[in-house]
Amino acid sequence: MKPLSLAALLFITPIVSANDIAIAIHGGAGTITRQSMTAEQEAAYRAKLEEAVKAGYARLQQGASSLEAVQTAINVMEDSELFNAGKGAVFTWDEIHELDASIMDGRTRAAGSVAGVTQIKNPINAARAVMEQSVHVMLSGSGADAFAREQGLDMVDNSYFDTPRRREALRKAKAKMIKNDHASLWQQHRDYKMGTVGAVALDKQGNLAAGTSTGGMTAKRWGRIGDAPIIGAGTFADNTSCAVSATGHGEYFIRYQVAADICARVKYQGKTIEQAGNEVINGVLNADAGEGGVIILDSKGNISMPFNSEGMYRASIDKNGKVSVQIYR
Repeated sequence: MKPLSLAALLFITPIVSANDIAIAIHGGAGTITRQSMTAEQEAAYRAKLEEAVKAGYARLQQGASSLEAVQTAINVMEDSELFNAGKGAVFTWDEIHELDASIMDGRTRAAGSVAGVTQIKNPINAARAVMEQSVHVMLSGSGADAFAREQGLDMVDNSYFDTPRRREALRKAKAKMIKNDHASLWQQHRDYKMGTVGAVALDKQGNLAAGTSTGGMTAKRWGRIGDAPIIGAGTFADNTSCAVSATGHGEYFIRYQVAADICARVKYQGKTIEQAGNEVINGVLNADAGEGGVIILDSKGNISMPFNSEGMYRASIDKNGKVSVQIYR
């Protein structure tokens, strides 16, 4: 029998399909109830969440990397006044804006972040530039702003981030201060510490990525930095386990290294992302009054989005292409 030619073998060999793609995003957690939101407000949030998740998913469909998808989705939310990141960032006590962001590549575990920046239009873009164009992982303050400017990123005056809604939130926060005790304020009025955007994605090459961006806490002082720019706390990605982006009371997420802990439980204990996320968010954090949530994605395209607050803005497109947009518990 005459052996088949190479061309014939190639013709009859089944084509291996590309890996499943998937993406999940969040827009902050906190006291989010139907009673606290008008129909118009809810529609606006749902529309923007859907726009962001579909923008990121479109990049994945085009064959872009998970990093590109994460960055694209976060850019949409950073450019919206609805979320506490980029344009909609909260005011500090001194009535300016200090923004944080981080991104991580699950293939190489390379990472980049910026903290306390004041002039970068899209901080997640600066975080990626730090990862790819510098020898560092984290840059902060004026130095990070200068680096971003050198990289040719879009820069803005700090007033670009001003919005009437956030200024009113600052006014109310200051009015409720008790003997200038910020600890009391944040314990009594938990929504002053909520609001972050993030994304996790799985691309056609099977690589995971995660990113997070925030304006921090309303009325924060002294250059306070939360978990969002800290790798392992607010952001983590590793192809051998999962990708995580967090939102909530940053001090607790830092103390418990929430993002890395979830991935470690998956990697070393063989837990599913649903099991690991539930253990950390509804177990470890709840036991110490830590409030917030996470979005989690594994290398098989499974998605989990646990939170222990009343609501969390979230959306996803799973490996089957199913779109989900949710706000309430």
